[in-house]
Amino acid sequence: MSRFPVVLRGYNRAQVDAVLDRIAGVAAPGSPQTAPVTADEIRASRFDVATRGYDRRAVDEALHEHIRRLAASGPRPSRPKRPQVRQGWLIDWVQNAQFTGVRMRPGYDVRDVDAFLDRVVAGLRGVAPPVSATDVRECVFRTVKFGPGYTEREVDAFLVQLASALDGG
Repeated sequence: MSRFPVVLRGYNRAQVDAVLDRIAGVAAPGSPQTAPVTADEIRASRFDVATRGYDRRAVDEALHEHIRRLAASGPRPSRPKRPQVRQGWLIDWVQNAQFTGVRMRPGYDVRDVDAFLDRVVAGLRGVAPPVSATDVRECVFRTVKFGPGYTEREVDAFLVQLASALDGG
């Protein structure tokens, strides 16, 4: 009984069966046991087209499913971390941050934003508890409609960069 539908012109059945046996971890009799198959190894598999071979679409779908399964169960590749931001530079960057002011439309309350950034700097200097990247992501400012405020989009973009710098990359 074949593993896939057999068609007039399809993948060479012996080649496909060999790859599927390798995926299943079945070694040929008398051959040494090999390391588990990897997703890259499956991706690199190529099959000759033969008369009365396995349906190409069915084989491709099965192999893609094996690749997805291996990718989901394997370790996630680690991204290279960016170099740690120097603390002195980060303090200067936060202290020199400037945002466009708004008066007649909604914006973040200037006092709230400035107080939060002062708290970040104090934490970086070690005179107050440190502010984490999570604290930055979860901070909420009051919105003012009439009065001194900062453009919300600029402050939000700055906070995303600040959280990334505090995460170390």
